[in-house]
Order: sequence, then structure tokens, then C-alpha cells
Amino acid sequence: MKPIDAIKLSLTSTIRDALQIINNGAMQMAVVVNSEGKLLGTVTDGDIRRGLLNNLRLEDSVETILHTTPTVATLSDTKEDILQKALAKKLHQIPIVDEEYRVLGIQEINDLIKPATKPNMVVLMVGGLGSRLRPLTEETPKPMLKVGNKPILQTIVEKFAEYGFNEIVLCVNYKSHIIQDYFGDGSAFGVNITYIFEEERMGTAGALSLLTTLPNEPFFVMNGDLLTNINFDHLCNYHLTQNAMATMCVREYDFQVPYGVVNMEGNTILSIQEKPVHKFFVSAGIYMLNPDVIRYIPKNQFYDMPSLFEALIQQDQKAVSFPIREYWLDIGQMEEYERANQEYAGVFQ
Repeated sequence: MKPIDAIKLSLTSTIRDALQIINNGAMQMAVVVNSEGKLLGTVTDGDIRRGLLNNLRLEDSVETILHTTPTVATLSDTKEDILQKALAKKLHQIPIVDEEYRVLGIQEINDLIKPATKPNMVVLMVGGLGSRLRPLTEETPKPMLKVGNKPILQTIVEKFAEYGFNEIVLCVNYKSHIIQDYFGDGSAFGVNITYIFEEERMGTAGALSLLTTLPNEPFFVMNGDLLTNINFDHLCNYHLTQNAMATMCVREYDFQVPYGVVNMEGNTILSIQEKPVHKFFVSAGIYMLNPDVIRYIPKNQFYDMPSLFEALIQQDQKAVSFPIREYWLDIGQMEEYERANQEYAGVFQ
């Protein structure tokens, strides 16, 4: 996703301004936004040519040729969603907007078809015991359990590689030789894989203190027992545009109280809510962190990710959330494992 600063116009801009942007830039469009950054429409070379054929002047307002219903994508759209939209309309670029219709950037379709290799490291936590999935995990580490005829971890690695994130670090412990024998250096999967070893459990954040090569760019951290089709490129760009120290992917979770809830003041009943549903946001086990975060992590001790976020917040460092609306499943128990096998083909193939 590319920034829009160089191709941004307002309604006070002229057709000449739009023509200059398109002629001078690598992109084939200009975007017109209001003072709040909300998308009002797009202008292409074709729009300009049609306007001039209709006797418009270069000094006329860009509003006279504005395409007010452009095809857009959102942060929650997957790579496949965006490609489908683009191919249906034969588009080369698509604006990415947030829930308020503010333009966050432009997605070049060629980058999705053949994504450029990106420098952002991906750290995958794959050392857990998987106790709740026994007996399946007695001989096999949980990330290596097969879903859709391939290990869970392979699907994760391949999804990152689809977006050009090829520098993978696997944090291993339990039966690590099985993971190493399968993935090796990653070349068979089109990525570069290195390993760090947890001799004892250190928590998702604590394990980062073991990194032998420190990242120079914002990096991903993800639990190795998740299946998701979120757009990792959008997550990375969202983190950057928010100027955040740390970004946590969150998932909406609702819980229905199985009883009628009685609201009281003293012993007086004010109301009764029959089986109310409470909604929460919970951590989805996927994070984007700036390299400076590592200095907040104590060495050689257990430290979980909530503790890291709390420490950052206490130090007035910016921590933001990235809501996940795409497919996401934490395979922690047998029920989720069976569900994953049932749903895999419909989501990932």
C-alpha cells in the first residue's frame, strides 16, 4: 500500500492539477479528499480526456470530472478480495479506506500479483506444549498438526510469504527437531527461516529478548497455532500510519449470560435483563512492534505480551488496536482443531 500525499487533491483543485499529478507520478490516478481526509472520488487520465472532449477547460474544477463512486477496498479485505475487485473492473490501483471512508493509501495491484520482498521480520511463537490437544500432541508439536493436509505452521508461513514477508524467525522449544526437519532454512517454501530456542518458557514477549539479530524495521509477532486470512500488508501499513510503538490485533468476543440478570439498588429491583450478551475485544495473538520495544523487555525471565503493552502504556508509548473481521481461529482445543479441518478448504483454497 502506497501513501497518497503525492496524488491528493481537494475540490478547489483544477483539472490541470489532476493532469500534472498523473503525468508526474507513477500512479494512474489522483484522489480527491475533503478536509478530514475522506474520499470524495478519483480522477484518471481517461476522466480528464473525456472532460476535455466535452469542452471543459484545464482551469475548470476537478469536481467537473470527478468519479464519485470509485471501487475501494478496506483494511479487512484480503489479498484475494482486492484482486477480485480489481480484475472485475480492470483496475491497476485501488484506494484503501477505513470505516470513516478516510483514504489510508493506494494498493497497487501488481504488488499483489507479485509482491515485492519486504524487510519486516516475522517472529512466530511455536514452542508450546499443546497440552489441551493431547493425545495428538504427544508426538507432534501443535503447530505441526495438519489442517487441510498441511501443518498449521506451513499455512502461516505461506500466508506471510504471499505478502512478501519472507524473513521468518521460529521460536521453538517442544519437539523442535520436528519443526526444523520439516522447514529447514525455509528455501523450499520461498522464505528464509532462522530459529531461536527457548530452553524454558519465557512468554510471547520474553522470547523476543532471545533474538540474535535485532530487527531494523517494525516486525510481526504471531502465535503459531492460529489460522487467519488477514491482510498482513494492511496490518503493517496501519501500524506505520498510526505512528504506533505497538499494534495489537483484536477480535470481538461476545458472551451470553445464561440467566436473567437482576439490576438492583440496595434491595430494590430496578430491572431484569434476560440472558444479556456482553461484547468484549480480546487479543488475537498477532502483533506489530517497533524495534525499540525490545528494550522494554526484561532478559532471562517470563514476560507475556499483555505485560509488555501495559509497560508501554505506562511509559506513554502509543499502543493501538487493529480489529480483525476476517477469518480467525485459535486452535487451542480439540473442538477448534476439528472446526479448522472442516472450514479450511472454504477459507484457504
